[in-house]
Amino acid sequence: MSAEGSSDKSRVCLGFIAGAHGLAGAVRLKLQTDDLAAVSTYGPLEDEAGERRFEFLEIRPGKGGLIGRLKGVSDRRAAEALKGTELFVARAKLPATDSDEWYHADLIGLEVVDVAGESVGAVIAVQNFGAGDLLEIKPTQGKASILVPFRTESVPQVDIAGGRITIDPPEGLLDP
Repeated sequence: MSAEGSSDKSRVCLGFIAGAHGLAGAVRLKLQTDDLAAVSTYGPLEDEAGERRFEFLEIRPGKGGLIGRLKGVSDRRAAEALKGTELFVARAKLPATDSDEWYHADLIGLEVVDVAGESVGAVIAVQNFGAGDLLEIKPTQGKASILVPFRTESVPQVDIAGGRITIDPPEGLLDP
């Protein structure tokens, strides 16, 4: 799953349903939050279109994420049908971020420049394949997207209000 955001900044994607767990309708969840227990305090989550609501009856830690039981989902077939469904919450229900924290949705669409101020492209997603967050950037020059480690060394400045991220990519990353 990519952590792509929509232009609607009033909602934030917390993650997605990764598949079924067991036979009784439980689902495996992959969430983009440091506080997995807080998910149960947000109230019902919604799909991307805002058409379906998902109320958790139970949520518990599981291997690589959380295991949840959803209201109205009582068998494996119903749980499997939800695989890949992204789960959104109203931004107003989320805690405020610290000065060095951002929701992925806030980063999507920001202009990316290098330390010399030259345009590199725009953030199209925030990925995490297990070793930390990566900014996926669509280059200005139309080539394939690039991944930049989202660490202070590679991303020295994030200016949400200014709509810009400054990167200092590893040598050779931006070479044609």
